[in-house]
Amino acid sequence: MDRIIPVVTLQNAADRTKVLNALKKEGILCAEICFRTACAAEAIRLAVKEYPDMNIGAGTVINKEQCETALDLGAKFIVSPGLSVEVARVCRERGVPYYPGCVTPTEIMQALDLGLTVVKFFPAQVYGGLKAMKALAAPFPQIKFIPTGGVDSGNLAEYLAWDKIFAVGGSSFVKEALEKWEK
Repeated sequence: MDRIIPVVTLQNAADRTKVLNALKKEGILCAEICFRTACAAEAIRLAVKEYPDMNIGAGTVINKEQCETALDLGAKFIVSPGLSVEVARVCRERGVPYYPGCVTPTEIMQALDLGLTVVKFFPAQVYGGLKAMKALAAPFPQIKFIPTGGVDSGNLAEYLAWDKIFAVGGSSFVKEALEKWEK
């Protein structure tokens, strides 16, 4: 898995080409295409087909139906803002990584009960960032985190230096790649 997971929200499926090319130019071969817009399914389908060298996943997956659609389109991982037992079940049955949003001990315990040991910590900065994750790691040493929300090039090194960080996510990586691409 890549250590940087850009969160990609597209208003038009055609925009995937510019975004994914910009990410590749920056050496980022991963993208979490969010189910926040009507074109998400089409964008995932095309991205998986056109960028076989990239790890294309689906984000903002909030129910079983979205999960099944994303996996049928070829998504290689699923990310949710919270924890869904049904999404976890579908991902487990299909052998696809699932990264649910978990920020409390109860949510982490539910993730562990489902056999999950990597969780999205969202929104990271709002919920206390590294300090909060380090506190949560004490009773849950088997958990690794994907902090998302407030992670950018300014604090990236600090997050990645901690051994409990599986990867980092955020839309800022898309914005930064596009700014460099358009220069």
